[in-house]
Amino acid sequence: MTRSEAAVGPGAEQPRRGSGLSGVLARHTAVADALLTGGLFLVLTAGMHHYLLSHPPLLLLQAGLVVPLMWRRRCPFAVFAVIAAVAFVQWLCDVLVLSGDMVLLCALYTVAAHCSRLRAAAAAAVLGLGNLLEATRFPDVERGVKGFAALCAMAVAAGAIGLYVRGRRAYLAALEDRAARLERERDQRAQLAVAGERARIAREMHDIVTHSLSVMVALADGAAFATRHAPDKAVAAMAQVSGTGRQALTDMRRFLGVLRADEPDALRHPQPGLAQLHDLAAQVRAAGLPVRLTVDGDVTAVPAAAQLTVYRLVQEALTNTMKHATAVNGATVRVSCPGDRVEVEVHDDGRPAGGTAEGGHGIVGMRDRVAAYGGVLHAGPLPEGGWRVAACLKLEGES
Repeated sequence: MTRSEAAVGPGAEQPRRGSGLSGVLARHTAVADALLTGGLFLVLTAGMHHYLLSHPPLLLLQAGLVVPLMWRRRCPFAVFAVIAAVAFVQWLCDVLVLSGDMVLLCALYTVAAHCSRLRAAAAAAVLGLGNLLEATRFPDVERGVKGFAALCAMAVAAGAIGLYVRGRRAYLAALEDRAARLERERDQRAQLAVAGERARIAREMHDIVTHSLSVMVALADGAAFATRHAPDKAVAAMAQVSGTGRQALTDMRRFLGVLRADEPDALRHPQPGLAQLHDLAAQVRAAGLPVRLTVDGDVTAVPAAAQLTVYRLVQEALTNTMKHATAVNGATVRVSCPGDRVEVEVHDDGRPAGGTAEGGHGIVGMRDRVAAYGGVLHAGPLPEGGWRVAACLKLEGES
């Protein structure tokens, strides 16, 4: 079987079938072929039944021509060959009836509609040869030429209609295949979007919760230490714990509100950006880590999404310093906005406590954020001691 036959082969499901009588017949091809065979047999034998009944061999020839049409969809080329052979026997017996021509035209249409073009051409050539043989039975040349031309015209029409139906069926099948492929691609894009959104949510949750808890733990430890010797400082530290917790809850509500499209208050609370870095530094200082912050350049030219990324980078770096470093005297944060990019650097002078890993969730989240802006994150120990996080976000095409 050729590739064309495989695409629109016998018995294949036909696309876009209707719901009326034509749709029922299209879904039940065996019933349709049985009705066609029976109707064609009755039409071709109408007015000849007395003659055929008196000549049983002719009745068998008539049945041999029509009955194979029952299997025309399953094996169209074989059915055409059988009908052509019976028609040749009919010609040898000098039985000039139109049934052979009509049935052969139907068989040629089926071959053109269901088989390859090569087989359709072969069937047309056989039918043309049969028309030539039949034309020789006419008593004079003029009638023979006219008969041959008429038969060939009908054969061309039958083949052309079959080729059109075949092409139309292949076109509709290609449309359905394309629609199914586009639907699969749409589902894949949706799955990728969901995965990306989940990763973004995980990064935001990690940044909000981890930073707030780290600050609260540091403040609580300081309050516990100062309870006996400086109760006032302990009370102030616990107030800071309460404030940090409330701020974390506010950030969580704000973030979850952004996720809910029907939340009207979500748009009223902008995400943190470069302007909030001073508040972040003050919060970390209150937790006991001295922070020196420097912001250079035109901050207003940086898009809001990039500002949020920078804020989260600084927040994660300072949180890691509080969690993982020991003997820290302070941390330095430098943010520079030359215009086409944003450069971020955070470094401290502490010693790693063994918990800072290159493959940690925070580091992975920072790398993903920076990669979204075509940059690379560098995080690692400094030769003179301490830990450094540096990144450069490209702003080309951002708005």
